[in-house]
Amino acid sequence: MAIEITARKRQKQGTGPTRRLRRMGGVPGIIYGGGREPVQIELEHNDLYLKLRSEKFHASILSLDVGGAKEQVLLRAVNMHPYRMQVQHVDFQRVLKDRKIHMKVPLHFANAEKSPGVKEQGGVVNHVLNELDVVCLPDDLPEFIEVDLSNLMVGKSMHVRDVALPQGVELALHKGENPVLATVVVPALITEEEEAAEAVVAPSEVPTTEQAAPTEGEAPAEGDKAAKGGDKAAAAKGADKPAEKPEKKEKK
Repeated sequence: MAIEITARKRQKQGTGPTRRLRRMGGVPGIIYGGGREPVQIELEHNDLYLKLRSEKFHASILSLDVGGAKEQVLLRAVNMHPYRMQVQHVDFQRVLKDRKIHMKVPLHFANAEKSPGVKEQGGVVNHVLNELDVVCLPDDLPEFIEVDLSNLMVGKSMHVRDVALPQGVELALHKGENPVLATVVVPALITEEEEAAEAVVAPSEVPTTEQAAPTEGEAPAEGDKAAKGGDKAAAAKGADKPAEKPEKKEKK
């Protein structure tokens, strides 16, 4: 059963009327395609916002009632406010029963826990794509496409052309194109040796101020020689300097 949504034609257009419509809880929109002229519409915000939270609403033929006249449409674009949970604008495209449509259909992955890569080899499924581009007639449009992962092993991938499509549905791919849908990989594990190596603190390379005294018969290090030489020079400089004379006390 098609999802129904109600709208009405917009009588006033422009920046000012559009802002007033949003403040009053409405959403501006448009219907186009189907060999007919576009129609400016307005919808009730809260009802539309709740429907947008449903996956089916984004990938199904919708029944749009505009002033009592129902049309079959697809949701093509939704503009949201930059930081508020508010729908700013919505686009719908008319569909014809005898004309194929290009649509993105969500993927539902199944039986991942039964696959050898997960059950026996301890792998984890990595989803690369979450939707597929398909071409079909409106009556053949599926709500979702199921992807069976029960035979997937570690190191192996499932590609788009490996998926069993519903009758009447074709892939919208270029010749030779076959992107990856999902893979099974083994999560990285840290071994006990790696943990122990990470726990070891590397010794500091900064030299300490205290130097060990050389043992008897061992030549002093270059740093020690330089230090001793500096001490001798300082002592000699102090010896050459005349002693300071004591200050004389003034007589009262």
